[in-house]
Amino acid sequence: MKKTNIVFLEVEPEDIFDVKKNFPEAHIETKVLNEEEIIKKYPDAEILCVFIYSKISKKVIDNLSKLKCIVTRSVGYDHIDLKTAQKKGIRVCNVPDYGSHVIAEHVFALLLSSIRCIREGDERVEKCYFDFHGLRGKSLKGKTLGIIGTGKIGRNVARIASLGFLMDVIMYDVHLDPEITREYHCKYVKLEEIWKKSDIISLHIPLLESTKHIVNNKTIQKMKNGVVLINTARGELIETKALVKALKSGKISHVALDVLEHEHNIKESNELIQIPNVITTPHIAFYADESMKKMYSEAIQSIQAFLKGQECSHQIQGT
Repeated sequence: MKKTNIVFLEVEPEDIFDVKKNFPEAHIETKVLNEEEIIKKYPDAEILCVFIYSKISKKVIDNLSKLKCIVTRSVGYDHIDLKTAQKKGIRVCNVPDYGSHVIAEHVFALLLSSIRCIREGDERVEKCYFDFHGLRGKSLKGKTLGIIGTGKIGRNVARIASLGFLMDVIMYDVHLDPEITREYHCKYVKLEEIWKKSDIISLHIPLLESTKHIVNNKTIQKMKNGVVLINTARGELIETKALVKALKSGKISHVALDVLEHEHNIKESNELIQIPNVITTPHIAFYADESMKKMYSEAIQSIQAFLKGQECSHQIQGT
């Protein structure tokens, strides 16, 4: 029986065992390959299992003539050319929820680290200077949190904020979920109200043409003075130059980011990163033991279903 040519890209060393256990003959790359490298090394690939930094473009798909299935170990799939895949009859699957609560938890890790001066306090104590003066923080109880995007992650952020920190939560989404409002005592509002009424704004929307630079000079001017901004979704949702300007003017008081607009050329974000009231992490919101295990198990299940000729439960609509 002919073996299917399966290729896994961007596999963490500690996850190789699980891949090999299920697909002993799979090709495994621990690093990110660019388009040319994918085409050159795996022209006969039939199944690709990738993460968000592997760009599966039209060029890649056109040159992998045997490709039948692409599985991305992520919620988002903007790194895959879905139109070309659909045109060629290539099935594309994602992992819709490998740990939305894990990412939501990181939102508050970033937020509290920022507004409670955790980094500054730690640095001060490390220098044997044990004094709280000048490190006055902001509390969360009673503050208004504006959530843009109420999918699985946004929903968990609403739960933690409302029931845990006793915040007033307002939300915006093109698709309303009445269950959230009932369970977590939150309410949906128009996007304009998010900008105008929020003390803290957290982004949880996909990157689309309509959402790119949703935070820009115009929308920032509508925000409260001293607003706090959090982004654990996609870096391109925020216009970096506008953000730097708002931080320098004091319009935005604190920014907590797990993603950047210029992740592939970090030097372009250097001015932003160096501003004292900005805290950044290198896209680690998802990166916990539990979420990584689920990410691989669900991706592996999709591949196994495809190999058996079965319907994949996480197939992206239209592919």
